[in-house]
Amino acid sequence: MAVRAVRGATQLEEDVREHLLERVAEMVLDVMRSNALEVDDFISVVFTATSDLHSEFPAYAARRLGFGEVPLICARELEIEGSMPRVVRMLAHVDTELARSEVTHVYLHGAAALRRDLTRVREVPG
Repeated sequence: MAVRAVRGATQLEEDVREHLLERVAEMVLDVMRSNALEVDDFISVVFTATSDLHSEFPAYAARRLGFGEVPLICARELEIEGSMPRVVRMLAHVDTELARSEVTHVYLHGAAALRRDLTRVREVPG
């Protein structure tokens, strides 16, 4: 087993609690599916949110998916002029057999435009 970092991001249409929880859960589940991960494979997850999101902690969405024993933390994304609004990002550290080049990073909805340089970036219809 190796420790790998997996990135993800999603953009919300609006700052509404249930919408945030749905989008974050979608991102976490897509990271899990795309990399054949189970909750027990996660070492820790850092979530960041842009300053225009206030309705809920993104980590709560992961807690609702069974991440109760995984260390999670939320932080604010840097406020850079012209940056994309209403974005939640994640950086997960996982135990996996995947080589670094085989890890699939997940960028959903408008956030797919953030890292077109990464392979296997995809948009989810919306």
